[in-house]
Amino acid sequence: MDTHKQPHVVVIGGGFGGLAVARKLAKAPVRITLVDRRNHHLFQPLLYQVATAALNAADIAYPIRAALHKQKNVRVLLAEAKSIDVDTRRVILDDGELHYDFLVVATGATHSYFGRDDWEQYAPGLKTVEDALEIRRRVFLAYEAAERDSEAATQREWLTFAVVGGGPTGVELAGSLGEIGLHTLANDFRTIDPTQVRVLLLEGRDRVLGAYPPKLSEAAKQSLETRQVEVRLNSKVVGIDAGGITVESNGKTERIATRTVLWAAGVQASPLAKTLGVPLDRSGRVVVRPDLSIPQHPEVFVIGDLAKMISEGNEVPGVAQGALQGGAHVAKLIIAELENRATRTEFRYWDKGNMATIGRASAVVATKRVAISGLFAWLLWWVVHILYLVGFKNRFVVIFSWMWSWLTFRRGARLITGEVGTLPPVRLIGADGTIQLPAGAPSIVSLPVPVEDERRVHSA
Repeated sequence: MDTHKQPHVVVIGGGFGGLAVARKLAKAPVRITLVDRRNHHLFQPLLYQVATAALNAADIAYPIRAALHKQKNVRVLLAEAKSIDVDTRRVILDDGELHYDFLVVATGATHSYFGRDDWEQYAPGLKTVEDALEIRRRVFLAYEAAERDSEAATQREWLTFAVVGGGPTGVELAGSLGEIGLHTLANDFRTIDPTQVRVLLLEGRDRVLGAYPPKLSEAAKQSLETRQVEVRLNSKVVGIDAGGITVESNGKTERIATRTVLWAAGVQASPLAKTLGVPLDRSGRVVVRPDLSIPQHPEVFVIGDLAKMISEGNEVPGVAQGALQGGAHVAKLIIAELENRATRTEFRYWDKGNMATIGRASAVVATKRVAISGLFAWLLWWVVHILYLVGFKNRFVVIFSWMWSWLTFRRGARLITGEVGTLPPVRLIGADGTIQLPAGAPSIVSLPVPVEDERRVHSA
């Protein structure tokens, strides 16, 4: 059979939703082109562990081609979709175009700074491997800078970490940062005490994990506090710059001096949504029809974080399960269309619950029937994330890394990659015990460091 005569399905995005569509169409009589600007599928639920050195980037990323290599009706194209012309059924790429019979848009979301994009340079978010490596660089450089610094006040600034946003990502980041200071680096420095690290979690509402039952929010807060995390509720961030963060709370404004701010407070849909010419919500998501197609164009579907999906009157949360189930639903509709089954079914989301980990042996899990926290919840979180991780080798490596971390309290991916940038001058301790600077030392030092292959180089 001439495959060029088969209907052409273009899938934009190789995340959970896009990959689900492609896989579910494995036996369908269609040609599939999956377009992504990166060559890997990223398991975002564990991205914070790359940012905090528990895992390497390659442990949670898997080549899209490898994931689909047995599926002969799929072509993977490394390219970026710039716009979509729904009237002529074309996807405009950075260096060409694709014509489609069916289109699935699953390009996800990016950070939202609520109109203050100038904050991004001071407070990186966490959506990509590059984001995670940048956060890891900043976190571990802060300890190195504090070790070199000669002033107690600036040492304190280097050892203060502020996480903005008390959702799952913010809670997981803050818990890990606390454990790094209390355990991972506790004995690794000589002129600073990493256990005196100060981690702040800033949340604008009256509790963390707002989508979870109140008792789990309180359990998460208490668990964070045992990890030396200072949880600040009803705290609105009104300013971020290179020297710190400004917070409003209870009508008062406070300036917090810190050199490391991490953003986990909001997301917005991929800008590709704007090119569809359909209604968007305030977060830039496409308001899809009940079957996940867009108005006036039943051949175009939008899923995952890019779509505002409604199921049985409730908004589908922007989590991996929503994207996976949305992808499976769209694939069924395409197959039904090819079989001339005219009736389209509505998307029904099966809410399997939410889970977030705070740190070692501590997590919260909420389903319609159960709300638990502590060790059992953490074990359940552990199993679920391993099951959904793509690639057998990745599963094995992650299990081994977690077991090693559990036994040793260490983190094996503590590499500082890229350029170190500016650091305080090295301080010297004189014979009389006083702190001295080397003759002619500049006020700051810039040390370029080559990027190493983190799969070949491991820190102790």
